[in-house]
Amino acid sequence: MLELLLKKPFEMELREAKSLPGPVGDEVKIKLIYGGICGTDLSVYKGGLAYATYPVRPGHELLGTIIEAGEEARYQPGTRVVVLPNTFCGTCVKCQAGKTNICLNKKSLGINMDGGFSEEFVISSRFVLPVPDDLPDEKAVLIEPFAVVVHALKKVEIQKGTSVAVIGCGNEGKLAILLAQYLGAEVTAIDIQPRKLEKVKELGPHIRTALPKEVRGETFDVVIEAAGTKSSIEDGIKLVTSGGAMVMIGITQESSLPVAHVVRSEITLYGSIIYQFPDDYLQTIEYLRNKAFHVEPVVSKIMPVSAYKQAYENAFSGDYGKIILDFRGESIK
Repeated sequence: MLELLLKKPFEMELREAKSLPGPVGDEVKIKLIYGGICGTDLSVYKGGLAYATYPVRPGHELLGTIIEAGEEARYQPGTRVVVLPNTFCGTCVKCQAGKTNICLNKKSLGINMDGGFSEEFVISSRFVLPVPDDLPDEKAVLIEPFAVVVHALKKVEIQKGTSVAVIGCGNEGKLAILLAQYLGAEVTAIDIQPRKLEKVKELGPHIRTALPKEVRGETFDVVIEAAGTKSSIEDGIKLVTSGGAMVMIGITQESSLPVAHVVRSEITLYGSIIYQFPDDYLQTIEYLRNKAFHVEPVVSKIMPVSAYKQAYENAFSGDYGKIILDFRGESIK
């Protein structure tokens, strides 16, 4: 069985691993089709997450087909599925309140437990969801990252004519731009890097792009912060109109909060982390099934796993959108 292994920061290899035992209980064995490289994968590779453990098999944006199922599994062999990479216990106070995304006992694939960048892997069927036949693989692999945005935008009201600023035009920012526009918003995409703004223009017409200095003095009904930097959060709050809201998807350790401005302008601040499963996944699937929702430009390259070094380099460069690894029919070269 072929798998990627991150031995320690900056040291990753593609290797032949032992064949996996068959699934038991509610487990399923999945043959991977595609795996997306995300910003979290890059942080783990660089050693940038304090709670990451090594060695670890990376990968959490996963699409595959069940090839074996335990006797208590929810789904049968032949079912194409997407994976929930953040486990939840179902018994802690947060889970009991329906907030499984902030489970007190949560673990995350590819961070503090082995992920799915391998030809085959085994996981509890509690953490997979069938994909409709009419959703192509190239869209289905985006379910997990897009669910992050779907969950976040549920916190605010976006309809026709709502002015929305999206700060940070990485992949999550692009997905936020597409969803806000689909919901009827007038969208302004903001980034400090002109080349990322050029990539945004590939998403479709009617999306305004701007450097931070070009929106100084303007305000928006909703601001989506997807850059995850101290300055983007501080600048973003200033862009929210009185009575408006800001949703923070990006993560930075700390930032200065202009309390008087927030209070006097009655601004609402939302933090948003991952998603509710299965509800946000199901809503995401319905968006992706709609032929009027064009998410294809978010994906820049689909590369064989044997080209993982180049794939990671491309992802690190910031010059591309989503990079997908293809695990079908590969061998070590």
